[in-house]
Amino acid sequence: MKNKETKLDNGLRIITVPLKDSPAVTVLVMVEAGSKYETKDISGLSHFLEHMCFKGTTKRPKAIDISSKLDSIGAQYNAFTSQEYTGYYAKSHPSHIDTTLDIISDMYLNPIFDEREIEKEKGVIVEEINMYEDMPHRHVQDLFCELLYGDQPAGWNVAGTKEIVTSMKRDHFVDYRAKHYVAAGTVVVVAGNMDEEKVIEKISSLFTISTTQKHTKIPVVETQEKPALYIKHKKTDQVHLVLGVRAFGVHHPDASILCVLNAVLGGGMSSRLFQKLRDEMGVGYYVRSNIDDLTDHGSLIVSTGVDTTRVSEVVVAILEECKKLRNVRVSDTELQKAKEYLIGSMYLNLETSDALAGFYGTQAIVRETLKTPEELKEKIQAVSADDIIRVAQSIFVDAGLNLAVIGPCEEEDLKKVLSLGV
Repeated sequence: MKNKETKLDNGLRIITVPLKDSPAVTVLVMVEAGSKYETKDISGLSHFLEHMCFKGTTKRPKAIDISSKLDSIGAQYNAFTSQEYTGYYAKSHPSHIDTTLDIISDMYLNPIFDEREIEKEKGVIVEEINMYEDMPHRHVQDLFCELLYGDQPAGWNVAGTKEIVTSMKRDHFVDYRAKHYVAAGTVVVVAGNMDEEKVIEKISSLFTISTTQKHTKIPVVETQEKPALYIKHKKTDQVHLVLGVRAFGVHHPDASILCVLNAVLGGGMSSRLFQKLRDEMGVGYYVRSNIDDLTDHGSLIVSTGVDTTRVSEVVVAILEECKKLRNVRVSDTELQKAKEYLIGSMYLNLETSDALAGFYGTQAIVRETLKTPEELKEKIQAVSADDIIRVAQSIFVDAGLNLAVIGPCEEEDLKKVLSLGV
């Protein structure tokens, strides 16, 4: 998994990860452009722009010109948008590397933003927003972000609102792209079976990209003094909730400790939360905890869907597990299991060329300095039980405690139990 990083004279970064025996190769282009780079009047534009890059380029003016060519080589392709980055990728047989590079670079560099296609795509995105709103286990995650960050970019839905999306004009796309889709904010990753030098040469010739200065995002503001609650009342057969605490960003020196703490709490079917809520209490089907760590903020969150009559009981049980991590040392056996869970999962998740491309591309955008799996493994192995208690005591406090819920819940019942006692 040895990677090579090349920086062109125009500022574009290229990361190559050769895998000689792989039956595939992935081309991924990522850019520092996401919902946190938006203002309220264009909330959702990063995601909308991602859609429009598939709708036609100067070389391939219709969406079918792009999709039919990629389908004709058996490629897998898509794009994604988050708070801090957007990515475009295609995965194919190594013999088609030149084609995938040509198409992905064309989509990224030469979208035409046809006004008729923009109008049609508004309907598609509105239905995408409707779809997620009809999925309470997914929508509650958006409500949790809104609860934490309020009316600032980190608190807005990545897809925007239906009202703002339907008001967007072609000039919005052109102006936003000019500010962010520049060499200094772009990284091209190729992972898989390839001739590394030829790939770098090909990218260098294809990516004639703007070298104007990259526009930065607005810093996140965090203010909280007591537990916060957000309930969306909805008739459901199951209550979906996200309970979490404010933590810290990916650059924080305790980031690896938080990962291990999270693995103890909710990583896998033998984790404390899974054992407690599913195997012991039998209150729900899914339960998991995860870390949302970005460049300038982060959180640790627990997600679950539970019996509508036992919501307060579940909240109490989750909080008790958080308190234990704050007050009682994790045993050597459990600590080692959590570390091996993280390390094993990391390596298994890097089996494919697209996973490797995402691993290094995301780091290039968010971390900036690339870490190999081996380096991340060393950081995980260095975490001690004392480290976990220290971090748990810093994050499991009432001033950072938040609960978002979708379902038939009583506000007063949840307010009574929403406390870590510190």
